[in-house]
Amino acid sequence: QVRLEESGGGSVQAGGSLRLSCVVSGYWFDRNCIGWFRQASGKKREGVANVFAGETYYAASVKGRFTFSQDNGENTMYLQMDNLKPEDTATYYCAVGGGSWTDDGGCYNLQHWGQGTQVNVFI
Repeated sequence: QVRLEESGGGSVQAGGSLRLSCVVSGYWFDRNCIGWFRQASGKKREGVANVFAGETYYAASVKGRFTFSQDNGENTMYLQMDNLKPEDTATYYCAVGGGSWTDDGGCYNLQHWGQGTQVNVFI
């Protein structure tokens, strides 16, 4: 059984930083899609930082501020979020497994998802 557990969310002032972690069990990182997504209240879920076959996608709104990394030995992925803005407020999810890739949109239709961790950025 595949399980994903996110942590590291919280409330932070604009300009601050958070680091999200996602521990994955039952699935080994490979060249298929893995990554982070987010969903703000009343909005569609969007890809934030995804990796596929060595390629990394960042949403335009986070490029230069967020950094994806992974530790294959620990089966853990991370999202370092710097210079946070109020518009980054959302529930953040990690996901793995299957999926498809587009150069301008990253991964979609991943199979396994975590429960999400809330990030609130206030002025």
